Amino acid sequence: MRKTYLFLATMLLACVSYKSDAQAVPRIPEASSTQTIIQDFGLGKVTITYSRPNVKDRKIFGGIIPYGEVWRTGANAATTITFTEKVIIEGHAVPPGTYSLFSIPQRGEWTIILNKTAKQWGAYSYKQADDLLRFDVKSIRVNEKRETFTMAFANSTTRSTDLYLVWDHTAAAIHMETDDDAKIMTNIDELMKGDRKPYYFNAIQWYYENNKDVNKALGWVAEAEKEEPKVPWFKLWESRLLLRKGDKAGAIAAAEAGIELSKESNDDEYLRLNLEALSQAKD
Repeated sequence: MRKTYLFLATMLLACVSYKSDAQAVPRIPEASSTQTIIQDFGLGKVTITYSRPNVKDRKIFGGIIPYGEVWRTGANAATTITFTEKVIIEGHAVPPGTYSLFSIPQRGEWTIILNKTAKQWGAYSYKQADDLLRFDVKSIRVNEKRETFTMAFANSTTRSTDLYLVWDHTAAAIHMETDDDAKIMTNIDELMKGDRKPYYFNAIQWYYENNKDVNKALGWVAEAEKEEPKVPWFKLWESRLLLRKGDKAGAIAAAEAGIELSKESNDDEYLRLNLEALSQAKD
């Protein structure tokens, strides 16, 4: 029996040693590094995974990336883009899912392609029949050289964002918008049926920033101020909402009250914001 235990112990050690050796296999970095970027977008997220080639003193567009040909929009495997919620890209509705992101660069304009075959190497097996959609965007020349191909989100709000593609001296932008307003409004209605206190701020902010029912939002402000009479942020939203409603006198009074509350709580941020609201109301 003791020999059997020794044999099993030896085999287990061999397995561990084998696993460790396999994990320790030397690696060689890819010439084009891989990057994944994630952007919160409305109720969902946008995730992009792509490889980032470098200029390396080469002519890029019209050179190693020929004009008029489908490009993987990066290097190595085709770039993938994943949406967890429905979005609108340059006016086109796109359902949730993962797609490959191809492009066809031209002088002054790119054709952007979302293809339903997400996992593919380069553009070698690309099939136009599998395209979900195509659309054109303008490209521009930028003075600053970008050595490494870069994709980045900018101008991001709860409702829209821009995806920039930049390499060498060329940049193109793709505009995206959320399509979840109806779901958000339903969520707000549901949340406000229970304990409202944790949700007042976000609900009021959404109503203000998206031009919803001013009177309903002001009702929530009044309720919130009863529960938290010493905080300055609800006075800020009260001032902004009253000004939108056309009540300048009320907006001024709310902002002035917010200024006093900010001073009492030593809240420099909301002191500044309420001062700005007061200035806007007095214009």
